[in-house]
Amino acid sequence: MNVLQEDKRYTYSDYLAWDDDRRWELIDGVPYAMSAPTWQHQGISGELFLQFGNFLKGKPCRVFAAPFDVRLNFDAADDTVVQPDLVVICDRSKIGGTGCAGVPDLVVEILSPSTSKHDKLLKFNTYQHAGIREYWMVDPDSKTLSVNILKDGEYVARAYGESDTVPVTVLDGCEINLTDVFTE
Repeated sequence: MNVLQEDKRYTYSDYLAWDDDRRWELIDGVPYAMSAPTWQHQGISGELFLQFGNFLKGKPCRVFAAPFDVRLNFDAADDTVVQPDLVVICDRSKIGGTGCAGVPDLVVEILSPSTSKHDKLLKFNTYQHAGIREYWMVDPDSKTLSVNILKDGEYVARAYGESDTVPVTVLDGCEINLTDVFTE
């Protein structure tokens, strides 16, 4: 990638042209470099993917793990491309190329010290504004999960601990066992 210009807003087209080996996200035209995940992060992501994937076998919805481009405003400015740790998409017409063109049904972000503020503030507001129906923030350190359900355009949060079973609002009948998610 060439040197970033502070006053420039970038688009998905620019994002595709960046040829370095780093992973990037683009929110409202501003690029954010992503760091490599830890083994704990990958273990949590893998277990969540497994549980969602097993539930979704034979159903129309699909679960995808990062790296997976989610273009939240592809039909307008096309300047927001995120790579959540996991996404669930029930409208298969949104799936193509390297990701999702449109708003997924559920997004999961696994927090780390370097991304926690970004995920809790910037992404929270971005996902809420985009209309993502369910946004999960998994905290490996405290072994907790914050589930944010969109109601009347605002997220309503529910908190869960490491021994809880979590109902997935957007997937009728799906429950995620956090005991398995937080085992090391």
